[in-house]
Amino acid sequence: MTNREAQIFQWIVENPMISQEELAAKAGIARSSAAVHISNLMKKGYILGKGYVTNGPSYCTVIGGANIDIGGVPDAALVDRDSNPGKTVLSLGGVGRNIAHNMRLLGMDVKLVTAMGDDVYAGQLAESCRELGIELQDSIRIANESTSTYLYIADQDGDMKLALSDMRIYEHITPEYIQNKLELINRGKIVVIDTNIPARTVECICEKSKSPVFADPVSGKKAQKLLPVLDKLYAVTPNKYEAEVLSGVSISDDADLEQAADALLRKGVKNIFITLGERGVYCANESEKFLLEVEAVKAVSTTGAGDSFMAGLALGFTKRLSLREMAQLGIAAAGITIESELTINPMLSIAEVEKRSGIELL
Repeated sequence: MTNREAQIFQWIVENPMISQEELAAKAGIARSSAAVHISNLMKKGYILGKGYVTNGPSYCTVIGGANIDIGGVPDAALVDRDSNPGKTVLSLGGVGRNIAHNMRLLGMDVKLVTAMGDDVYAGQLAESCRELGIELQDSIRIANESTSTYLYIADQDGDMKLALSDMRIYEHITPEYIQNKLELINRGKIVVIDTNIPARTVECICEKSKSPVFADPVSGKKAQKLLPVLDKLYAVTPNKYEAEVLSGVSISDDADLEQAADALLRKGVKNIFITLGERGVYCANESEKFLLEVEAVKAVSTTGAGDSFMAGLALGFTKRLSLREMAQLGIAAAGITIESELTINPMLSIAEVEKRSGIELL
């Protein structure tokens, strides 16, 4: 879909009864040119027939990391510079892949764009995606390179204390590679990105995407990749530290939270969800700002909570819910996740999220 076709298609979605003359006037082109664009949209399957019945997008695109997570949780308080008895867990991970996995558990169709090596880990990731129904055909496999790995150590309460990541393979997700995937991106309901991919690629996606962009900052350092494109983001989900990096506001109390959110709104972000752990989520857009508190749950491990929170937001967006309702779905999904020692809780489902959020999804 060309930029002009995307523009015309959006006008048709907004008003299926719009005439060719009206389209031509809005675009500043001749009616005959508008007719050609409509014909092209029909040939490409975006418009199904007379009356401008549109073939709306049915999938979400996720662009980001897919790796092997190796985690450790001690039996007692961590002791530095010593061997700590505990339990280790190996699971499939990566922020992008985790978000995609959670989205599938919540019933969404997902296409994942990532980079993997040609090792046994890549085979495990590919097989898992096949079983889950996550489409991988637009991802890239790199010969003679290792798939990304992420090693973390949690404390006895399940909160991460230290992590080491090998994400070099994602340098292969270049702007040039993304340019060839723009039709895929633009036809999706949304595109979710994580900042494990290169900064130039983040900018390319945000500048070129016709679909709403949801961004996971991942970490304070990697969050800086979003600074040049904040005005292109439909939604961003920073934690407190990442929000400080993105907003330039030091956060120590609720007044600071509001100032940070206001700063991000001025920078052009449409919807802001600052995650605050057990306190809840501070939500903001141009219409409203509020702190949404969470009910206490028995946390086994908080690793992966942000990934499922993003999946809940995505689900809410596809159901055309409000800012508050989107956050409620995200909180419900995160609450389910942290009750498991696994990064992805297989108990996550639409039914369970509906039950915990009190929102009935149609």
